[in-house]
Amino acid sequence: MVRRANASDRLAVVRLLKESHAAAGFTFPFHAAYAEQLFKQHMADGLVLVLGEPAQGVLMARAFEHPFGAGLWAKETCWYIAPAARGRSALRMLDSYEAWAREQGCVTIGMASLATNDVSGLYERRGYAPAETHFLKAL
Repeated sequence: MVRRANASDRLAVVRLLKESHAAAGFTFPFHAAYAEQLFKQHMADGLVLVLGEPAQGVLMARAFEHPFGAGLWAKETCWYIAPAARGRSALRMLDSYEAWAREQGCVTIGMASLATNDVSGLYERRGYAPAETHFLKAL
């Protein structure tokens, strides 16, 4: 079951964000307080979808005006499903995100794929096209 998150999902979402952080292989430390703030911000002015009860997956996104005047865009902040809950539910989460973006009046929707978990094939099957490749360097 994919549903909009509510305030009682806070701890489960923070746990999922911590799992996502570890799975991505990030070298910077995870901060639960920051993750909690991210949840609250997205609840206030974005989207937080959860999978299951209790939450076993999370998709967080926001809509914004593109800086070059290309209209309203939706961008995923985080999408993570615990390994034991993966499967067809991922597509239902993506469907719900796309429906939300349409409701917001978005003309473009974006998803990201980490180098440590390349799901670009899934995105391409859903009609997404590669747009940019980002490179990071720790300073």
